[in-house]
Amino acid sequence: MIDDEKFMRRCIQLAKNGQQNAKPNPMVGAVIVSADGRIIGEGYHVRCGEGHAEVNAFAAVSPEDEKLLPEATIYVSLEPCSHYGKTPPCADLIIKKGVKRVVVGCIDEFAEVQGRGIKKLREAGIEVEVGVLEAECQALNRRFFTYHREQRPYIILKWAQTANGFIDDHFQPVQISNDFTKMLSHKLRAEEDAILVGRVTEERDRPQLNVRDWRGPAPKRLVIDHAHPLNLESLYAHHIQSLIVEGGAKTLTSFIEQDLWDEIRVETSDMTVTDGTRAPQLPSDAKVVSSDVYDGNRIVTYRR
Repeated sequence: MIDDEKFMRRCIQLAKNGQQNAKPNPMVGAVIVSADGRIIGEGYHVRCGEGHAEVNAFAAVSPEDEKLLPEATIYVSLEPCSHYGKTPPCADLIIKKGVKRVVVGCIDEFAEVQGRGIKKLREAGIEVEVGVLEAECQALNRRFFTYHREQRPYIILKWAQTANGFIDDHFQPVQISNDFTKMLSHKLRAEEDAILVGRVTEERDRPQLNVRDWRGPAPKRLVIDHAHPLNLESLYAHHIQSLIVEGGAKTLTSFIEQDLWDEIRVETSDMTVTDGTRAPQLPSDAKVVSSDVYDGNRIVTYRR
């Protein structure tokens, strides 16, 4: 079991390399290990429409190591697909290669898979173990799973506040983030599909909402108000899997009150002001998953 977890961690590490280009597909990593515990092939899903992680892992096996496959184990962070999409089923490839054992991090919740890949492998006589580092593997593709399960984007609420809980200074914009945390904000934007603010923030602050301090695509820009409310069905139809909400307190609070959030990121500086707009109140079911300090500012991430 210890070795299984070690190799699954490598799968997760590999999978993250596909964060930018695998979308809208999930991030997946695969590692092939010989009977003596040596990695003989590994790969990840590099780009949507191209080979999946398992395909790339088998392609990485050298000709002299091919003979080791009948006694080998392939580790995959997400259940191998069993359907024809832009590429053939990975479950069929695994069966064809004749490996002895398959270790899967988590089940694929996508309607075309949902356990069918595992069923196919077992029916072919391959030993399959499911659920190694399951929570970590599920968290890796939480955007993908939320999108297919809830038919809406994964929603990240984000704000910066002073040490005494204000998001502006006497109701005027104030720079709370430092240069490093600003860069992290742009990194987040490059990783998510869309970003949203309310009309008041748009008119008062004129935020650019793009990626300037990080390399990557800018998220789709959205502005809402009473005349133009958020339409989650429309976002789902346009294949937007993740949404950052960076609006003012009223916009952020409206999402919290409607229970429309999956993650909350709060940056707190050591500066104080004497008056202004109070930061939103965190929901009661928000649990801390990380807390880090960058040049004096602390960023805390909450999930349910």
